[in-house]
Amino acid sequence: MSTAPPARIRILCVDDHRVVREGLTLIINREPDLEVVASVSTGEEAIVQFERTRPDITLMDLQMPGISGVDAIRAIRATTPAARVIVLTMYQGDEDIYRAIDAGAATYLLKDMLADDILHVIRAVHQGERPMPPQVRLRLDERAGGPRLTPRERQVLELIWLGASNRDVASQLTISEETARVHVKNIFGKLGVADRTAAVHVALRRGILHVS
Repeated sequence: MSTAPPARIRILCVDDHRVVREGLTLIINREPDLEVVASVSTGEEAIVQFERTRPDITLMDLQMPGISGVDAIRAIRATTPAARVIVLTMYQGDEDIYRAIDAGAATYLLKDMLADDILHVIRAVHQGERPMPPQVRLRLDERAGGPRLTPRERQVLELIWLGASNRDVASQLTISEETARVHVKNIFGKLGVADRTAAVHVALRRGILHVS
């Protein structure tokens, strides 16, 4: 009596670069126990295709047109708390990692990982594990031990990035110039910098700010 082969792990790929999606699909579909059931380029499409295909695993990029990967993860897990999402991205800032894990991602992978390692993680997450690459765990641990920017400080930092002076910040946020100056000083202290240029540089490196 013949037995049916085990069901494949069904995967949704989400990335705004076609070459990445096609490459992942080729690598995954070569495996006898894995298959890509849908491949999309935006967070909005990811939400729709997740509901339509109900994949076992979703591979999610972070920065895409429209809503971000983090927002897509939150939307998916709001309706399906058991959804297993793996972030696969080029961004390695500690804020990027924290936001993705906080949104419900099972783990966070960088695109320079070997294909075999990505396949191993897919299978591990499908089994309920949450394997975290050492460099990603280190970034999370470093963030946990440092001061965090408040939502208001993030707003001020974004305006600094756009070249706003303290007076401009005060005007746009409807606060006093002295309050704006205090926010800027606190941002410098938390980021460990002495000027606006350095603050923006550190914020971009850590993933607090992103180039559109």
